[in-house]
Amino acid sequence: MIVAINLQKGQRINLEKDNGSKLNDICIGVNWGAIEKKGFFGGSKKEAVDLDASVAVFDAQKKLISLVYFGELTAPGIRHSGDDRTGDVDGDDGLDNEVIQVKLSELPKTAEQVVVVLNSYKGHDFKVIPFASIRLYEGTPSRVDSEFARYDLANDATFHGSKGMILGKFYLKGGEWKFATIGAPVSEHRLEALVQRVVAEQL
Repeated sequence: MIVAINLQKGQRINLEKDNGSKLNDICIGVNWGAIEKKGFFGGSKKEAVDLDASVAVFDAQKKLISLVYFGELTAPGIRHSGDDRTGDVDGDDGLDNEVIQVKLSELPKTAEQVVVVLNSYKGHDFKVIPFASIRLYEGTPSRVDSEFARYDLANDATFHGSKGMILGKFYLKGGEWKFATIGAPVSEHRLEALVQRVVAEQL
């Protein structure tokens, strides 16, 4: 049993179960809602939000090995569930809109970092999205065995004014994979620019 924690910037967590075994099949799930706007003649309408979760795999020299996103759904050890362009238009259903599965044991031998990023494809400010969260759990895209960490974007004023963010990274240390929360808001909302930001800052 793993107790889920609310991630804080700079926090590091061991990918280990209570029985001492290591987590291997990890999913990154993102859930978000549509923006509700008032109509000219009363009432309201929903504006779809398109958030995109992606992961970038780097070697020890910070060279990009692979990038998994809605346009490239698979790479060794990583699989993306596919692009969700609307979010939960009818309210929070509690399910993830996009899921990226990472099998740590199947990553390339040269992989040393797996950086998780999220961007707003249409450039929506995180401030106006009614709910948006990222969770890390053991399991598969269709089965949650144990959620062990969560990051609440919508209720964190740090991300107000931002259209992208660097959640954190899985990194190899002493032959074991660990996770570090970065929690960095960024103004870039195009994936290419976001990845360049990751490389430039040598995270």
